[in-house]
Amino acid sequence: MFTQTASSTLNHERILAVQRYIRANLDQPLRRDVLASVAGFSIPHFHRVFTSVTGESAGAYVRRIRLERAGYKLRFGAIDIMEVAMAAGYDSHAAFSKAFKKQYGCSPSDFRNLGCFKASQLLREGKHP
Repeated sequence: MFTQTASSTLNHERILAVQRYIRANLDQPLRRDVLASVAGFSIPHFHRVFTSVTGESAGAYVRRIRLERAGYKLRFGAIDIMEVAMAAGYDSHAAFSKAFKKQYGCSPSDFRNLGCFKASQLLREGKHP
């Protein structure tokens, strides 16, 4: 029988494996059942454990990581904003812009041009996927 600490450590390791899987497969659809399978959990248990370990749902984590990668591509790549939006899993420029602005406080084009504080702060801190 696992102690609370051993169980907690195992859960943390499984969630780290899921986070690695997510980062390696950001260009693919990331379904909850697949992520739960990577962790070796049922879907409801996966949701509880992921949220407990990371402080955010798996869906929120995936969106955040995709938007971080999109921000990096916008700033350092020569990719069209719509191409970045599609790669981040958004079907429209409007949906991408809304989500991006919610996360970074500025539009994707302002971010690309370093026209917002969060963009420059993000780059100074070296945060990118």
